[in-house]
Amino acid sequence: MMKYLPDHGLPLVQLKEQRRDLVVALQNRNGPVSGSELMQIAAVQQAISAFEDVIADLDAEMEAAA
Repeated sequence: MMKYLPDHGLPLVQLKEQRRDLVVALQNRNGPVSGSELMQIAAVQQAISAFEDVIADLDAEMEAAA
């Protein structure tokens, strides 16, 4: 039996950790947040959302094939 990988080998966990690290770094800092920092977090969030959509599609295909 093959081990089930819920992320289908995609780097979803790593992206979520990166997002958390970026947000925590901003929370621990005094001073304004730059636009580039917000864009970096937004880009990571966009990638997370895209991966979650792909994973949902793959899960649905696997269920349909079963």
